[in-house]
Amino acid sequence: MKKLLIIWIFLLIPAQLFAENGDYEVAFSPRGGGTELIVKAISEARQSIKVAAYSFTSKPIAQALVDAHKKGIEIEVVLDKSQNSERYTSATFLANMGVPVRIDSHYAIMHNKFMVIDEKSVQLGSFNYTKAAEEKNAENVLVIRNNPQLATIYNKNWKKLWDESEEYQKRY
Repeated sequence: MKKLLIIWIFLLIPAQLFAENGDYEVAFSPRGGGTELIVKAISEARQSIKVAAYSFTSKPIAQALVDAHKKGIEIEVVLDKSQNSERYTSATFLANMGVPVRIDSHYAIMHNKFMVIDEKSVQLGSFNYTKAAEEKNAENVLVIRNNPQLATIYNKNWKKLWDESEEYQKRY
């Protein structure tokens, strides 16, 4: 009986942690659905998406953000300074579509890759928002939904990045 009780407790603890910390979804690349998972997470937004990204050239992810913006969802993006000199960057597309974009030159590399969605969910991982991340690289994407405590921590860091950044100078 004692063994049964111990087993039951060990089975119950993970369920309790899951209930308290939201749910999650994972994807790996190459060609493991990382882009699709990020687009799905964007489509679930109802109020806001805060983005911090090192490299951003993915057309599907940029289009999903613009589509959300057109639905009235607040989108704000902070990118690394390398996006000022890249031949193609989604920064130009986003800015031209009315999405606020800032460039962070405060660090050698602003190497973050995360989104805070509706102040309750977080998308993170090694996955840069690029075609290469989906098709060529070994990367990971994690979406943690319904965890406002975690979202608050990431949102605080995003706000710091946003405040230290400068408005992206559009290229036409």
